[in-house]
Amino acid sequence: MNRMEQQLDATLEQILDLARWAPSGDNTQPWRFEVLDHRRLVIHGHDTRDHCVYDLDGHPSQMSIGALLETMAIAASTFGLEMRAARNMDTPEARPTISVEFVPSPGLPADPLADAILPRAVQRRPLSRRPLTVTEKTTLTAALPDGYRVHWLEGSQRVAAARLMFRNAKLRLTMPEAHRVHQSIIEWNAQYSEDRIPDQALGADPMTTKLMRWVMQDWQRVRFFNTWLAGTLAPRLQMDLIPSLACAAHLVLVAVQRPQRMDDYIAAGRAMQRFWLTATALGLQMQPEMTPLIFSRYVRENRVFSGTAGMQEKAVELSRAGAALLGQQDWEAAVFMARIGAGQPATARSLRRPLRELLVPVHGGG
Repeated sequence: MNRMEQQLDATLEQILDLARWAPSGDNTQPWRFEVLDHRRLVIHGHDTRDHCVYDLDGHPSQMSIGALLETMAIAASTFGLEMRAARNMDTPEARPTISVEFVPSPGLPADPLADAILPRAVQRRPLSRRPLTVTEKTTLTAALPDGYRVHWLEGSQRVAAARLMFRNAKLRLTMPEAHRVHQSIIEWNAQYSEDRIPDQALGADPMTTKLMRWVMQDWQRVRFFNTWLAGTLAPRLQMDLIPSLACAAHLVLVAVQRPQRMDDYIAAGRAMQRFWLTATALGLQMQPEMTPLIFSRYVRENRVFSGTAGMQEKAVELSRAGAALLGQQDWEAAVFMARIGAGQPATARSLRRPLRELLVPVHGGG
């Protein structure tokens, strides 16, 4: 660690300290930093495809790495440094590495989105139903790089999106493959969490949260409650239907070219992060809604994601509903889905691992 600390000069430390606040699915933070010198490092990425049903082919984790890169570039701009990044093509897809260099760039303006990095967070509770203004929508659309556009779901389509999320939640809460993920990602009795999601940020009331904690300890309890006591109803109402209705709109970021390779998803993650930071800068709150897109790809590619009877059929119905809502072409090219609206920032949220825990020794350096 001494060697790493010696190489981590004050500027690079501040850049990485901001960059680690990039969003990642379930706060997994799928990155570690190998510092080579005061302006060069290697990002060691990893994904959770081997044990997380939501991380299909590692693409959601790859989007998180893209968000990290965008955050890193924004942070570097405040020091007059340009970030240059290149993925190393000889590393396994599940454990990609990216070489990063920061180069002095006289005249490079500080990206104003830097001020939104720390306050940006997921807000899972109800938001204002006030429609987004023309200025807000124009600013958000302009934040997207070439190759992406935003599909707004407002008015009656907002209601249809809420129905989709409510139905999708039943799929998530009745399959054991998702239950194993949920068990591992929630930190109970917590307002904040460095490496998971605190239960107070889930969006359910205290009584429902307490019941969820007890039920989720054992899959047989989950099955019993789901079968005989409408166990999914309260969580779906509080965490999915009500918030989905209580927002200004739902949105889908659509790629002009449907993503296929890892680099496409990394680029999509960079676009997503600029959009989200712009929303934060405008005083808007967001909550990602990625699982309908993920399960739709399972269906589209005829891939089985659960050993439980009926799950695949439910996913087919949801995929059809999503395509009907957005149009088949846009649904297949969608890279990100979320709800958005004015509202108070979350009072409970995921934090991040301390930077020292994200540093790894120089490869071969002992």
